[in-house]
Amino acid sequence: MNKKLGALAILGASAVALAGCAGGAGGSSSSAAATGTLTVWLVGTDTPQDARDYLKTTFESEHSGWTLNIEEKTWADTSDNYVAALSSNDAPDVVEVGNTQAQGFIAQGLFEDISDIQSTLGGSDLLQSFVDLGSDGGKLYAAPYYAGSRVVFYSPSTFGGTVPTTLDQYVADGKAGKTDTKSGIYAPGKDWYNALPYVWANGGEIAVQDGGKWDAQFSSADSLKGLTQLQDVYLNANVAPADSDETDPQVPFCAGEVGFLSAPAWVKWSILAAADAKAPGCPDTYGKDLAAFALPGTTAGSVAPVFAGGSNVAVATKSDAKDMAKSALEIMLSEGYQKILAENGLIPALTTFAKYLPQDQITAEAAKAAAGSKAVPASPNWAQVESSGVIKDALVKIAQGGDVKAIATELDTQIEGILNK
Repeated sequence: MNKKLGALAILGASAVALAGCAGGAGGSSSSAAATGTLTVWLVGTDTPQDARDYLKTTFESEHSGWTLNIEEKTWADTSDNYVAALSSNDAPDVVEVGNTQAQGFIAQGLFEDISDIQSTLGGSDLLQSFVDLGSDGGKLYAAPYYAGSRVVFYSPSTFGGTVPTTLDQYVADGKAGKTDTKSGIYAPGKDWYNALPYVWANGGEIAVQDGGKWDAQFSSADSLKGLTQLQDVYLNANVAPADSDETDPQVPFCAGEVGFLSAPAWVKWSILAAADAKAPGCPDTYGKDLAAFALPGTTAGSVAPVFAGGSNVAVATKSDAKDMAKSALEIMLSEGYQKILAENGLIPALTTFAKYLPQDQITAEAAKAAAGSKAVPASPNWAQVESSGVIKDALVKIAQGGDVKAIATELDTQIEGILNK
């Protein structure tokens, strides 16, 4: 898991086609063809080779005469090239996209309706926040693939107390642990991913639909309660600059400058990287006996809703082998395939497969957090909200001690202007 936690795309018609992009079965629009080639696009290296081999071997054994080819793309491709490729007559058949990207592709009609196999893919066991982002009008177009969730890391050398069981206690412990050079809770102002749980845990929302339009909610009473709590963290539990972001959080952690670090679970590997690595960690100091917990909610024993990043997978509308593509999708969400993902630390698309995750404390807490995760608004314009920076700008103002209600009210106006275009 890496940069995709929070991936976004500006999906414009000006996207440039990939040179030589591979197509589907070639010729016939029927998947009943005796032979053909199915093309699957996976992004980055998160999908382990064992899973890729399982997909190819299983598909080809189930469909004699067919070949499945996997092509690895980059996250830049999803922003710059996917639209043109998926719009062409040489489109791939199955594609992976970041979970917050899915709505943009769905709105442009680039993904096939796969509601007919939703129950086969997992039904109610599928990660709901990913289903929400992959759906439109009650129909599923992009199925959950895998997730990565945020957990709160700590080191016994920087926090020696009892793990907090409520959000209020978490904030209080963070404030108590702050010094002139150490954040009790590491909270750079532009890190909107870790700001959202304060809003959601207190009953607030980003935006809800009302009469066919989006009604932004940061200035609602519940959201203001969460943002006020967040401002308390910024001002009284944190020494990270208000205008900084969440990039490379292992650096201050490994410098002993952090008590609680809320970050994607994969940051574990950055913290535990060898001290002489290109991007060094601190396995022998602050990474020693590294532990984590799911961010607690407002009541003891509950878990705060967190933003979960990850991927969805879809069948291209212009695939000329849609039935075969759906068959590949079923394999990708099957127990055998998802078990491989889970064993490699990726939170599986089905909650029932979490049992295959490594039996370590950090991974278990990440799975707990992911099960209660929430999604950003399922709007095709959401990517534009992200790229505009309006949420980051508002949070920086709050971190600088600004009037929370006034800032939230202005932010709502900005968000509505984008979502309701």
